[in-house]
Amino acid sequence: MAQRGSGRGSDYQRQQQALRRAPEQQARQAERERKAAETASKRQERERKAAYQEQQAEQARVRTIGVEHEVEQLGQLLRDALVGDPPTTFERRRRTHTPRKLDERPWSRPEPSPRWEEFAPPEPSGLAAVLGLGRKRYEAEVADARVRFGEAQERHRRAEEKRLATLERKRAEHRQAEAQAVDEAATFNGKLDEEREAYRAGEPAAVEAHLGAVLDASAYPVGFPREHRIAFRPATGDVLVEIHLPPEAIVPSARGYRYVKNRDETIVLPSPEKERKEIYASVLAQVALRTVHEVLTSDPNRIVNGVILNGHVRTIDRATGQEVSPCLVTLSASREQFGKLRLSQVDTAQCLRGLNALVSPNPYDLEPIRPIVEFDLSKYRLMDSMDVVAGLDSRPVLVKLTPTEFEHLIRQLFEAIGMEAWNTQASKDEGVDAVAVSKDPVFNGECIIQAKRYSKLVGVESVQALAGVVEHKRAAKGVTTSWFGRASHDFARQHGRLQLIEGPELKYLIKEHLGKDVIPGPVPPKRRPSR
Repeated sequence: MAQRGSGRGSDYQRQQQALRRAPEQQARQAERERKAAETASKRQERERKAAYQEQQAEQARVRTIGVEHEVEQLGQLLRDALVGDPPTTFERRRRTHTPRKLDERPWSRPEPSPRWEEFAPPEPSGLAAVLGLGRKRYEAEVADARVRFGEAQERHRRAEEKRLATLERKRAEHRQAEAQAVDEAATFNGKLDEEREAYRAGEPAAVEAHLGAVLDASAYPVGFPREHRIAFRPATGDVLVEIHLPPEAIVPSARGYRYVKNRDETIVLPSPEKERKEIYASVLAQVALRTVHEVLTSDPNRIVNGVILNGHVRTIDRATGQEVSPCLVTLSASREQFGKLRLSQVDTAQCLRGLNALVSPNPYDLEPIRPIVEFDLSKYRLMDSMDVVAGLDSRPVLVKLTPTEFEHLIRQLFEAIGMEAWNTQASKDEGVDAVAVSKDPVFNGECIIQAKRYSKLVGVESVQALAGVVEHKRAAKGVTTSWFGRASHDFARQHGRLQLIEGPELKYLIKEHLGKDVIPGPVPPKRRPSR
């Protein structure tokens, strides 16, 4: 008996001990679970942070690739234009109409017709049918069903009429739109054919319109300006093209981007200033050469003999805050000269130097240069030219020419020297008899010509008046012809812009450039030496 009681006591003690240990075990289990949860949380935080850092690093890599792509695009502007056909031609500008088929599906399928079975009430069945019970009610239901069935048929009929009318209207609208598209294409192509014939005839407006379409179709990266002005001179076959160049901001200021983990920051890796300047200078050179290339290759009839290009950039003057448009590159190239170039192999900067182009010494800083040709013929009222040289005798006396003939003779002289020249109308010309423009990179700009067919001394007041016109017209030089006194020569030297050509020198120039031996007029009296 004692042994059995002792066993029961031991069981009880063990149970009590187990009860006492349970909270400790629970606490230890809770601690283990807490530590496990904390470890899992830390692992998740590390994974989240690693994923975030990898995302930021990837974004930096993507932005770097974007910058590298931009720079790569800037480096192949000229190469892109050499691949494939010209940006546009008359044939490529033609419009063709591809007939479109009308999608009739929304109106092509009629709605299902109403079916009587969907409206008819069920007939009596079973004992009610045998005894004839509910017959009146059934007949009333049938009559009501027939009314509803008729209404449904009428709605279906109206819907079908509306569907068919809509379908026919859509077909008519489609036929009309197709016919209009065909007419518009034919009208456009007809005008294009007229423009092509005018272009082949060398009409300035047609040549300028075609070349304008060519430059409009030229594909450049985003951010490049698309503005240009074109002027064609049929007398020489030269086309003057003024384009707007991209600003220096087109070159990315960053070489790339890098994510710094310990600072949680994406930093910019700046591109060296020297490198940015080199890229920008290359962009300007490429755009200039590309523009000339596109103009000449889009001229299969060889109407254009040469291209004079001025490249300006529109920007804000940091000193004044005013909008300015400095010229950064200017060149003049004949078709023959440009055709000898292998543009896919050239160094663009050296190529421009070979073309005697003028390029800003500091284009990135927008340091301007003077264009080879910069003029505005709208300042002058021009008149049709006459050929005076062809009508001259073997030894004509210049003072016997009419004033108009003499002015045209001087204009022809300057053309023979190598300038483009125009005579102005007699009224309101401010004393200007002709306007000449030189394309020579040294003696460039406008030349105001005042031709005095005098048999006596030209007074100094005429020279002073010409100087005022020169300043007003902002010309590079002013030239007058005849015989001048000492006061006139002194004034011309002081003024700096004026060049005075007297009878003997005029005689030499006409002989040299026009092949005519002329008699200028009376010999001026000998001048006394100044005391």
